[in-house]
Amino acid sequence: QVQLVESGGGLVQPGDSLRLSCAVSGRTFSSVTVGWFRQAPGKDREFVATISPSGITTDYADSVKGRFTISRDNAKNTVYLQMNSLQPEDTAVYYCAARTSFIVRSRGHEYDYWGQGTQVTVSS
Repeated sequence: QVQLVESGGGLVQPGDSLRLSCAVSGRTFSSVTVGWFRQAPGKDREFVATISPSGITTDYADSVKGRFTISRDNAKNTVYLQMNSLQPEDTAVYYCAARTSFIVRSRGHEYDYWGQGTQVTVSS
């Protein structure tokens, strides 16, 4: 089993930044790929970013490339999502998810464990 707890969400203005954290426990952290997904009201869940266990391989949705950065601190069992230049269309509940594989994937059904989510609202 893997447990994930997100934190760092909040209400910000357009152009602001936020850093989300995902604390992972229950399995050797260095063996899990972690991804971030989001779901806006009335929309399907969508992929945001993912990072391999070593941190060497990352992948991003086109909508966030150049604005968001995923990273991980294996000493703290935590994955981060640095979000810059936030826009109203980034408003959503953000979820982190884990898969027990060294291969990064962008489809939610390929992730086995999910956190409860953290709300990010971008509004003026």
